[in-house]
Amino acid sequence: MQTPPGHRKLVKHYHDPGHVREFTFSCYRRLPLLINDVWREMLCRSIDAAAERHDWRLTAFVLMPEHVHLLFFPLPTAAKAEHLLKGIKRPYSYRIKQMLVQQRSRLLERLMIRQRPGVRTFRYWQEGPGYDRNLATEAAVLAAIDYIHLNPIRRGFCQAAADWQWSSARFYADPTSTSDEALPKLNRLPTEFFW
Repeated sequence: MQTPPGHRKLVKHYHDPGHVREFTFSCYRRLPLLINDVWREMLCRSIDAAAERHDWRLTAFVLMPEHVHLLFFPLPTAAKAEHLLKGIKRPYSYRIKQMLVQQRSRLLERLMIRQRPGVRTFRYWQEGPGYDRNLATEAAVLAAIDYIHLNPIRRGFCQAAADWQWSSARFYADPTSTSDEALPKLNRLPTEFFW
């Protein structure tokens, strides 16, 4: 059944403390806004800051031109997932808006929406929390990591997952490789996550 025009699809979200979580969210209208390396690095810094502030640890990711996949595990003191996501998305989109205003970019107008009569809002991310799910088994976690890393290959951006810079695939292909400073900080899953 199709969602009627003007209505958002309802997505059920689960918050089971202790489970690994997969998050996917998209740029506004799935525009390819994540093609600029400076903006990608800014997003990586926003991911790091939010993860640190809210006690979540990033274990896999891929930045695609119009969407993002993140795999996190919570520390025992972790904030709710919605606080983590808000901590990633809001500061980042605010900084992008400020850059666009400063540059007098025409893109700014494309990302402004009419929220209600007389009120316009900047929209970098698609409205809503995106997609998320709890991963409760080792098989589900490993499948999610593979799915995330294969995104650039499926889109024809590279031949091998480790060739896509904006992904954690190299971290998994060669754990001894040095970390790329442009990317967010990655953490291996603690052994207690492998049941």
